[in-house]
Amino acid sequence: MLRVNVIIPAYNEELSIGKVVAAIPAFVADVIVVNNNSSDRTAETARLAGATVLHEPKAGYGHACLKGIAYASAKPSALRPDIIVFLDGDFSDFPQEMDVLLKPIVDGDADMVIGSRVLGKREAGSLLPQQLFGNWLATKLLHLLYGVTYTDLGPFRAIKLDTLLGLNMQDRTYGWTVEMQAKAAKQHVRSVEVPVSYRKRIGVSKVSGTIKGTVLAGYKIIFTIFRYM
Repeated sequence: MLRVNVIIPAYNEELSIGKVVAAIPAFVADVIVVNNNSSDRTAETARLAGATVLHEPKAGYGHACLKGIAYASAKPSALRPDIIVFLDGDFSDFPQEMDVLLKPIVDGDADMVIGSRVLGKREAGSLLPQQLFGNWLATKLLHLLYGVTYTDLGPFRAIKLDTLLGLNMQDRTYGWTVEMQAKAAKQHVRSVEVPVSYRKRIGVSKVSGTIKGTVLAGYKIIFTIFRYM
């Protein structure tokens, strides 16, 4: 069987992180929560739920993801994962759908799978108008500039570890997901989308929940798309 590790960046997700960890399927070998400079009990709650907790004091989604990747890839060969799954710590994703996300990789049909919230069943209001527009614009640009077809930059995604390392991910903040998809397109990584469910997050989004976060994220996503052309 392929060994799966899950990486969950988490910033002040005390109210939700325990639910996320508890919902992850039993076949996952290691659930890695990267506490991204939280000021609440995120780390303690994740540890009590059974997760491996790492600490990344530098704020930024990419910083947290890179910390988790470094930890997973440095494991001894007997424990080193074949596949990395990323998801958010706010309980908006449905971890129990992980088998659907992993199936194209397990079947040998893909090396990267993006969970599309746009194609899946989502709770009303779970994706804000600015998120829907941002997804539409970013995926259109990816299609025009890279020749790939996506509907979402969703955080719930799976990728082979060796493929991920080959992408040489660099972004430390908002451009992480689109960097992965742009670089995968340039390297002709076999990738597919699968529909995934989505619900309203617990708490307020640090990105789409504020004007500043929305503007900065939008700028960084567009900048990243053009950067890796």
